[in-house]
Amino acid sequence: MTAAEVFTVFVTVLILVDPFGLVPMYLSLAGELSPARQRRTIVKAVLTALFSLTAFILIGRQTLAVLGISPGSFFIAGGIIFFVISLDMILGHPQRTKTSKHDPELQDIAVFPLGVPILAGPGTFTTIVLHISEAENQFLMGSVLFVSVVLALAIAVVTMLTAELILRVLHRTGVQVIQRLMGMILCGLAVQFVYEGLQKLDIL
Repeated sequence: MTAAEVFTVFVTVLILVDPFGLVPMYLSLAGELSPARQRRTIVKAVLTALFSLTAFILIGRQTLAVLGISPGSFFIAGGIIFFVISLDMILGHPQRTKTSKHDPELQDIAVFPLGVPILAGPGTFTTIVLHISEAENQFLMGSVLFVSVVLALAIAVVTMLTAELILRVLHRTGVQVIQRLMGMILCGLAVQFVYEGLQKLDIL
């Protein structure tokens, strides 16, 4: 793998985890909890997301093989999913897979919805399976994906711990601008995935 390919994998995972975009959602879910409970919630949510994504890194390729799905087909499906997510980010709509009306005082929000699907959403699962299914060296790609997930989740931990400060400094407008820029990048990646999927199916 080249450095550019490694960087692309990391950026894709980072955008899909969306550490800045989750700041308002995190505060709406856990903003009224005590600081100690917030820290416990963050740790549990991150471990839940890490476990879920790591499992997909380990079994993603086998899952496609068992289901009989060709990499080309999954590339196109992944591109469509990324495009829908990018539209939500660009247009400023609440992401359909990352919203919840549950009361944080009535349930443990760490596993659901904070761990899955806010931190580990369908877009992140999809990009893992896409890259694993195409990799010639599965161990190397799995390692790159794992490190990318760890780094993205580490950044998410920082943004959640400093969520109130980030919101005061950037305001909601600043957070939305960052989210829209990430959405534009993801939109471009979505088109690229569809193009590569069509090539793999010998349509182009």
